[in-house]
Amino acid sequence: MNNVKNSPVVRPSKPRLLAVLGPGLVTGASDDDPSGIATYSQAGAQFGFGLTWTMLFSYPLMAVVQEISARIGRTTGRGIAGNMRKYYPNWLLQSVVLLLLVANTINIGADLGAMGDALKLIVGGPPLAYSVAFGAISVILQIFLKYTRYVSVLKWLTLSLFAYFATVLVVSVPWADVVKGLIPKFTADANFWTSVVAILGTTISPYLFFWQASQEVEDEKAKPERQPLKDAPEQTENAVERIRLDTYVGMAFSNIVALAIMITAGATLHAHGVTDIQSTSQAAEALKPVGGNFAFAIFAVGVIGTGLLAIPVLAGSAGYALGEARKWPVGLDRRPLEAKAFYATIAAATVVGVGLNFTPINPIKALYWSAVVNGVVAVPVMAVMMAMTARPDIMGKATVPLGLRVVGWVATVVMAAAAVVMIGQLIRG
Repeated sequence: MNNVKNSPVVRPSKPRLLAVLGPGLVTGASDDDPSGIATYSQAGAQFGFGLTWTMLFSYPLMAVVQEISARIGRTTGRGIAGNMRKYYPNWLLQSVVLLLLVANTINIGADLGAMGDALKLIVGGPPLAYSVAFGAISVILQIFLKYTRYVSVLKWLTLSLFAYFATVLVVSVPWADVVKGLIPKFTADANFWTSVVAILGTTISPYLFFWQASQEVEDEKAKPERQPLKDAPEQTENAVERIRLDTYVGMAFSNIVALAIMITAGATLHAHGVTDIQSTSQAAEALKPVGGNFAFAIFAVGVIGTGLLAIPVLAGSAGYALGEARKWPVGLDRRPLEAKAFYATIAAATVVGVGLNFTPINPIKALYWSAVVNGVVAVPVMAVMMAMTARPDIMGKATVPLGLRVVGWVATVVMAAAAVVMIGQLIRG
């Protein structure tokens, strides 16, 4: 007879944090792409610390919206566009996908241009050639690198965001003024509300919804033990716990980095009268005489790292949205010949983005306004997502709790109100 009393008790070990962090971490980190850096730099340069409160305000809203995005993908086994195609009018789906493709392509072009300019600042040389090279690297990695390795690459690229913590440490920051800036103050200035909508459109952005939902589906395919929660409700508790930890850590990381960028710009550029920043390279160059060579170099290197992380997310979310809308085979886990149209969309979005840098169109100027457009487009997408979460025919028994839905609707109303105020001020002004 076995000696049960003396046998060791084996307890299931909790997964390591790095193993748990995945779609939420990558999504949050990609939110601080070069377009986001330009937006946050402009906000800090123009208003000092006056808009830092938006980072605290937006955190719970974006975290809940991204959690809901992830839960839609994990529960249904489809991305957001796939669910819209099945349950909502085709005109709504096609309109959203078209606007997403346009905004993402502009973003890709602006990000590639910013990366090329950043590398030129560091080593010299032709920025357009660098932009082409960065675009080619991104496409090649997405198409030919195995999905599990590709996700690992994206996770490691999130470390590039620590560059912006370093800039805060090497510049002189009046922390008492920073704390005062965390208290919301409002004005009737159209530029103020345009900046608020741009910040919200950068932090709460449609491409992030589509990406995180689709990555939950990808993870489901990569791990056969995982089933859509609609079909396997017994997996709900563990899945929701993982999604929540992953998402809330990723979004906190994103907003702290954004806050660091705004503080750096406010403490250096705004404090020295530099109030108009239209690109990340301009922000880096303006930072050099007031923050020193080290701050300049770190800021520029960070632009390249965040761009390499964000471009695959932008192009990938476009591929998922269009592919699901058209009923194409989609997924980075598929081989190129198994999902030709999906990978062609990723490549085309990147190529067109590269091409924008060779036209008279200024993608960096369009970048700021693409964030504003994202802030407006996010409203109908969020409204559809919130409606999905309460429908048992979509979510089964894993419908989203009322508390999360309420916060999600609050986020939707906030985005809508900010957009209406901005448009009204622009018309009046």
